[in-house]
Amino acid sequence: MQAVGHPIVFGAPYSVYVRAVRLALEEKNVRYELVPVDIFASGGPPPEHRARHPFGKIPAFEHVGFRLYEAGAITRYVDEAFPGPRLQPEDPRGRARMSQIISVLDSYAYRTLVWDIYVERVARPASGAAPDEQKIAGALSKAEICLSALAELMGEAPWLAGAEITWADLHAAPIFSVFRLAPEGASLLGHETRLREWWERVSARPSFLRTKVSPRHGSHSAGAL
Repeated sequence: MQAVGHPIVFGAPYSVYVRAVRLALEEKNVRYELVPVDIFASGGPPPEHRARHPFGKIPAFEHVGFRLYEAGAITRYVDEAFPGPRLQPEDPRGRARMSQIISVLDSYAYRTLVWDIYVERVARPASGAAPDEQKIAGALSKAEICLSALAELMGEAPWLAGAEITWADLHAAPIFSVFRLAPEGASLLGHETRLREWWERVSARPSFLRTKVSPRHGSHSAGAL
């Protein structure tokens, strides 16, 4: 399928899932528009955004009248609808491994690395609240498991799901970009050599640099992660 017209991404630029979608668009060299949406505005998400996303979350996406929400669905559409470098492995096992890694990130890593460690250690203190030390301490062993599992699935490959960059890397990079801002995150990442080297590769890519934004550490912005 060859897509025409510029897509629109709706959401906060500092959101990890909004950034994952933007990374896919950047890697495909697709021109797009980013429309900021504050889902924590007074009164809740704007009514027009509720029409795009009934759960009031981000990101949402539109392309020539076709609307989507949920980052995974959007990224799949971007990869399959637009020309450019393919972001999925060609073989069934590679695609299965990519899907497995994304599931690990969504099901286990996101909550632990972002909310229980980054938000508690960095975002809450920046907004004037005390971190929940018990929550952080309880998350560290889970974080170790997440990082160890990702490193094992990665194996000796340069990217998480094989020899080429895929959705898995674009899904993981925004999560790691905030996780490593917490001292505990930086320390844990430093113990996993393969993941640390992966981080150095992915964070140096032009797509990553073009989507870089200053972290938002306030209580409301943390909620949009």
